[in-house]
Amino acid sequence: MKLKPLADRVLVRPIEEQELKKGSIIIPDTAKEKPVQGEVVAIGPGKPNDDGKKVPLEVKIGDRILYGKYSGTEVEIDEQKLLVMNESDIYAILIIK
Repeated sequence: MKLKPLADRVLVRPIEEQELKKGSIIIPDTAKEKPVQGEVVAIGPGKPNDDGKKVPLEVKIGDRILYGKYSGTEVEIDEQKLLVMNESDIYAILIIK
């Protein structure tokens, strides 16, 4: 199944942080923080401005981003958990060198 976001929406694959263990303490999945980093999987065509022209999105497919902890709506496609969110919910694009 494929999903194409509409307007200024973005489809994001959350990136889980690496699990760190110190000593013999294991943190259960329910107590872990929600991820705030993700990879853009698909983007919408853009939202029309007041003149009716579509404003393209600033993010592109493959960008690694930071977003709000409780942003977006979770969807499951082909047994993969993804988020659909507005571009305005994205705080920054991570630039990895």
